[in-house]
Amino acid sequence: MRVDQLMTGTPASCRLFTNLGEAVELMLSYNCGILPVLDAHEAVLGVVTDRDICIALGTRNKLPGEITVGEVATRRAVCCKPGDDVRTALAAMAEARVRRLPVVDNAGKLVGVLSMDDIVMRARGATRPVAVAAEDVLRILNSVYRPDLPVVVH
Repeated sequence: MRVDQLMTGTPASCRLFTNLGEAVELMLSYNCGILPVLDAHEAVLGVVTDRDICIALGTRNKLPGEITVGEVATRRAVCCKPGDDVRTALAAMAEARVRRLPVVDNAGKLVGVLSMDDIVMRARGATRPVAVAAEDVLRILNSVYRPDLPVVVH
């Protein structure tokens, strides 16, 4: 099964100059936890997550309107293409330890977002079953959620 058969095709997005208050409003309106950050040509520069925003607001003595997405966004987005196989996207999620991937065309422009939720929830109603075993999804989720514990040096 291809990514474009499961992705959300009209994702919310923002710019580097968007403030965190506006980003939260977008996430609320679109019921999402990630916003791809786009440049002037609609190409994906990075992503900002609800976690990024929460940490920024909890660690800085500033109001949401005083912090821009550019100050907190991850500048290197792991992306996939609409024609990619879902297993390829899952492998990218596992390697990068993320649950959501911007989907970009050959020019790097945003065309959708694929989330682990899309794979788990929409696959059930798909005309063709997703060729990913439940064990594979659990293994990938385990790698994504694996805590980064500090190494103890003796």
